[in-house]
Amino acid sequence: MTKKSAFSTNSAIHLFSPKHSPFQFDITIKQLAAGYEFTVSTHDAVTRKVKTCSYILKDKQHQSYLNFYKKLADDFSLTIPKNRQHLLSEPSFKVDYQQVLTKNLMPEILYGYGDPAIILVDEGQETCYYLVVTSNDAPNSFPIIRSKNLIDWESAGFVFPKGKKPKWAIDGELISDFWAAEMHQVGNEFRVYFVARDKHTKELCIGKAVSNQPKGPFIADPEPLLRGNVIDPHIYVDDDETTFLYWKEDNNDVWPSLLINLLHNHPKLITPLFTEVQDQLTASLTQTLWPWLKELEPMERFLAQQLFIETVTANYSAFYKKLETLRTHQSSNVQEDIDLILKFMKTPMYAQQLSSDGSQLINERIKIIENDLDWEAHLVEGMWVTKQLDNYYLFYAGNDFSTNEYGIGVAISKSATGPYKKMTQPFLQSSKDWWAPGHPSVVIAPDGKPTMFLHAFYPGQAGYKKFRALLSLPLVFTNESVYFES
Repeated sequence: MTKKSAFSTNSAIHLFSPKHSPFQFDITIKQLAAGYEFTVSTHDAVTRKVKTCSYILKDKQHQSYLNFYKKLADDFSLTIPKNRQHLLSEPSFKVDYQQVLTKNLMPEILYGYGDPAIILVDEGQETCYYLVVTSNDAPNSFPIIRSKNLIDWESAGFVFPKGKKPKWAIDGELISDFWAAEMHQVGNEFRVYFVARDKHTKELCIGKAVSNQPKGPFIADPEPLLRGNVIDPHIYVDDDETTFLYWKEDNNDVWPSLLINLLHNHPKLITPLFTEVQDQLTASLTQTLWPWLKELEPMERFLAQQLFIETVTANYSAFYKKLETLRTHQSSNVQEDIDLILKFMKTPMYAQQLSSDGSQLINERIKIIENDLDWEAHLVEGMWVTKQLDNYYLFYAGNDFSTNEYGIGVAISKSATGPYKKMTQPFLQSSKDWWAPGHPSVVIAPDGKPTMFLHAFYPGQAGYKKFRALLSLPLVFTNESVYFES
């Protein structure tokens, strides 16, 4: 059942900043047919005179929220969204991608080729490459595309066409999240592992669907394989046929709400946590919005919180340490709240063995990596393991997918389950031609070379449900290293 709005069309709510907030906001939010009308008042940070501005969000999409926060930043000196900041220079990173697909193959594919996962399938008379991609909240979930040569591509349908989605998953615009599917062949069976949101709990879960051919039809298991706000399933079959499921805990979806709630209840913490005036303004406004924010659907809440998230992640390691230090001077109840926030500011990846039928996890889970490098900021996600020579290479994405700071990292191990040692710098970053490269997969091309497939945005056009192109890049592996030919 879809959660009802906190207020109905044409009704309004009135919000005031809690006492002791460094900046006092008076905010009225009116529900419109498709979006909102905001009226915001506060004392101007420079003149100290009361200033009031009104804004219309025509809809609840990511770009509308970014535009709204850009206008707020201009009017009230808040932090400017990274996606709306003017770059003083183009990204200096250089890479020569093969542009595989730069437009949608068919109208039913709405958002391009995010989170591409590719496999090679022997179809008897010929071999074909099959690739499945993210569909977000589109009516048809998980486009399947195929190619004989990695150059010419055609649509092969959808894992879940409209009306055929798992019964346990919620479906609908801005409430469903069908992400990061992977297809794998086990004997004569094709299994797709995927992410969707549970219709009752709204948590992100990992599901499984099965077909006897790569084009489907796929039948989903009646219940998720793994619950608990988990995303980005990856399957790796080791040399001894042991099969592992890798996944990421989506904790970056948890800590922002916990932190905003803490600041709403204890606004005196804003000033020691945020030293810049523009950041204090942003935090003050966001915690004022908390009674409204907490009632939103999960994905819209993320969109509405993004400016605050960016304010924290601009110097994530320093903020984490500052919060740790601040904790020691608080009451026991506040210390418990901060401990929980600190826990969820880490986004661990895990691996665990799968049963032979792929329907349940067995043995113990093993933590593979978590976000602990500065460039990764608040998250790591979108992993893929490949064995080359005598090493296991874990490719993964880090940072904020909707900005040009998102990139791909590499960790290397002698075992599929680690321990993994990370390369300290990102393997791929935004370039002048393509922003936010992410969620790679690796396959052997017809010429015998290992080739990475990944998604990226057109420059300046990153964001939720924005088109992501499909790119590829030949890789060269040596002992304990990997590089691409620039």
